[in-house]
Amino acid sequence: MHIYFLGICGTAMGNAALLLKEQGHRVSGCDTGIYPPMSDVLASARIDVLEGYDAERLQQLAPDLVVIGNANSRGNVEVEYLLNSQQIPYVSLPQLLGEQILSGRKPVVITGTHGKTTTTALTAFLMAQAGKDLGYLVGGAPRDLPSGAHLGTDAPFVIEGDEYDSAFFDKRSKFIHYKPEILVINNIEFDHADIFRDLPDVLRTFNHLLRIVPGKGFVLANGDDANVLSLLPVSWTKIIKVGTAETNDLRICDFAEDESGSSFTLKWHGQIWGKVEWGIYGLYNARNAAMAALAAGLAMDADAPTAAVDLQMLQHYQGVKRRQEILLESKELVLMEDFGHHPTAISQTLDSLRRRYPTYTLAACFEPRSNTARTDLFRKEFEDALSRADAALIAPVHNAQRLGEDALKTDAMAEKLSHRGLFSVAYLDNEALLSDLKQYIGNHQKPLLVCFFSNGAFGGITRSLIRDI
Repeated sequence: MHIYFLGICGTAMGNAALLLKEQGHRVSGCDTGIYPPMSDVLASARIDVLEGYDAERLQQLAPDLVVIGNANSRGNVEVEYLLNSQQIPYVSLPQLLGEQILSGRKPVVITGTHGKTTTTALTAFLMAQAGKDLGYLVGGAPRDLPSGAHLGTDAPFVIEGDEYDSAFFDKRSKFIHYKPEILVINNIEFDHADIFRDLPDVLRTFNHLLRIVPGKGFVLANGDDANVLSLLPVSWTKIIKVGTAETNDLRICDFAEDESGSSFTLKWHGQIWGKVEWGIYGLYNARNAAMAALAAGLAMDADAPTAAVDLQMLQHYQGVKRRQEILLESKELVLMEDFGHHPTAISQTLDSLRRRYPTYTLAACFEPRSNTARTDLFRKEFEDALSRADAALIAPVHNAQRLGEDALKTDAMAEKLSHRGLFSVAYLDNEALLSDLKQYIGNHQKPLLVCFFSNGAFGGITRSLIRDI
């Protein structure tokens, strides 16, 4: 079968293309902005990638199936050709994954507002360390796995389950297509304001997901999260609570962190499973690890999950790129980038960095780029998050002109943060931010840590800064 990906260079689309190629299909696709690393990955797999969108070219290619990426919608010339001609069947990426990849497997679906990519990578890593040839699809670049996607031959398939919608023609959350046998719900907050009205609307889609977990399955729920707990109990499947409180089935105890890393103990039904000492920081990452360890254990041996996983393997885990990734480190200066684009994620990261680098001044550079971060909805929450730093440099809102008056008021944010004692400026362009940042670094006397928060490329200024230092 010839399967054609419309928007193939996205992380999820590209990795899915690799899986379909591994299954033996002929795979090709198109996109704009074709550049490494995904372009190199697809080329090495001998997947043809065509520049731009062209209806006549698609007609001539005549693939058997077209996968339409979430970023493509009405007005795209290839989308319009598909709709007008009715000659070629098309599906969303989540539907394709559900039907072509997950069918007949044991889906382990990792969900939540935060931590999906890390927990997915951790789960796959622990199972691989146990000798399993599992399948996985990670929405990022894991350091501990050969790639972000692998078909595998064993039954379990670990996949990141996003609550965002599937396509312009399928407004169901992606994870509905994945039919989890083991479901992780790491946390739930209001996010994706462009498709969800409010928190109850987000909870509604998670409730729909819970309803399709089979009786033989498991739900691993954050027992410390009031929003997650509001969906429980349910009568049709097994619920296992994970967290720090005594009411949890799997407890995270004695968490501590310092400059060298963090440590914690896991207790399963009151009995010590093991102690973890690793180079990953933050209580939220300890929770990610606990969820991953239990999910991996249940996928391999539901009767004895703790015996199936060696927690000591976590000391070798290196993480996912762009999650507190250090770009440059010395005694005087640390440059770091993080994928954080929600107030809670930024707060947790800055709190952890404060403990990790207690003698350093913390400067946060924030690019409002996600569909939620670009709006003024969470302005107060972003102010509170960034106030944990000593300086906050705020980049221009990505595509602010499309939002008009609904765009995040970065000037007002910077003014409020200045009143709270921070050095804070909102910029009209990234070059001005970069110029000020270079001056700030040059004039600063104390050890300094600069963290770039964005779910995009931040206009390339991080790489420019490293070249110029």
